Amino acid sequence: MKNRLLMLSVKIQTLLMHEEGQDLIEYALVLSLIAFAAVATMKTLALDINTAYANIGAALAANT
Repeated sequence: MKNRLLMLSVKIQTLLMHEEGQDLIEYALVLSLIAFAAVATMKTLALDINTAYANIGAALAANT
């Protein structure tokens, strides 16, 4: 019984020492941060473009 628990303990320790999956998680976090920043920037840019077109439309309506 002690032998099996020792072998199980060694297997768990070796699984915890592997770091291959951490890189993928870090890349996913960075990608999600970039995507969030892009969405926030696009919303601001869309509002600025909408305001510019509204001003152009108002200027054209006033001059016709």
